Amino acid sequence: MAACLIALAFMLDLLLGDPRWLPHPVKFIALLSCRLEKITRTRLSSLHAGFITASMTIMITALAASAVLAAALFLHKICLYMMAVIFLYTCIAARDLVQHSKNVYTALRPKPDIGRAASQLGMMVGRDTAEMNEEKIITAAVESVAENVVDGVTAPLFWVSLSAACASQPITAVFLAVIGGLLYKAVNTMDSLFGYKNDRYRQFGKTAARLDDAANFIPARITGLVIVAAAFICRADGRGAMQVLVRDRKNHSSPNAGHPEAAFAGALAMRFGGPASYGGQEVDKPYIGSKSQPITAEKILQANRLALVTAIIFVWFCLLLTGYRFLFIR
Repeated sequence: MAACLIALAFMLDLLLGDPRWLPHPVKFIALLSCRLEKITRTRLSSLHAGFITASMTIMITALAASAVLAAALFLHKICLYMMAVIFLYTCIAARDLVQHSKNVYTALRPKPDIGRAASQLGMMVGRDTAEMNEEKIITAAVESVAENVVDGVTAPLFWVSLSAACASQPITAVFLAVIGGLLYKAVNTMDSLFGYKNDRYRQFGKTAARLDDAANFIPARITGLVIVAAAFICRADGRGAMQVLVRDRKNHSSPNAGHPEAAFAGALAMRFGGPASYGGQEVDKPYIGSKSQPITAEKILQANRLALVTAIIFVWFCLLLTGYRFLFIR
């Protein structure tokens, strides 16, 4: 049953994306984390406050999800399944990932509007976009798709399916699938809020950053290989994806982001990294990949196709991981 719910949640995401009117668990997790930050900072050192904030956020998220699911099950099993699908659906962001980058493409075609494209790109990335030219905008959009395919799609799916596979009963698998997905989103959200290397968050955000690195470690490496397979299916450069993945996967400050980015760079014959501006501060990143083709806006559409095929392959992998335990349960 958990496998069916995962498949349904993924299809809902592809159809609907994340409507702005829908209350999203990530918003509540962010509010909770920020509230806990204020409380813990007044009583503890920055490092310990960050540890307590992360621990409490994870604990409360798990308890709240369990309570909602238990209440739904008390009403009826169908209510549990419906609530589980809603929760799982909010853990996946494949549609939004490609929609944001497509907005950048739309601003560049048929007639380039660099200002609008830079503004749309600013909704995807943390770097300064106002002074970018068309090629840099396209490259940054594709790089963002490559990096976020893990955070937004494959990593939550991995933890959902692995959690469900640990259960001995179908109903327990539904509970664990939802809790696994929401705990991943909690960790990822805290890293987005606190994982900055500035004076305020260098110590406070250390726990969240380490948890996020650990949570993405396995999914990022699996995703890199899945992207290679997807590149062959999409008639991109699958060989190049594998070569650059092996060669450049460590050319990144993150222990995980280099894997999907290297595979994307090789598949699309692009080069990521180099100089970038963040809040007016110039940062020089190591290069990933090699630019061997002209950089046109169509690269964004190619990246979107690659991301979607990667997501579909990964969903099948997750369904196998989730469903094998229950194939012979009568």
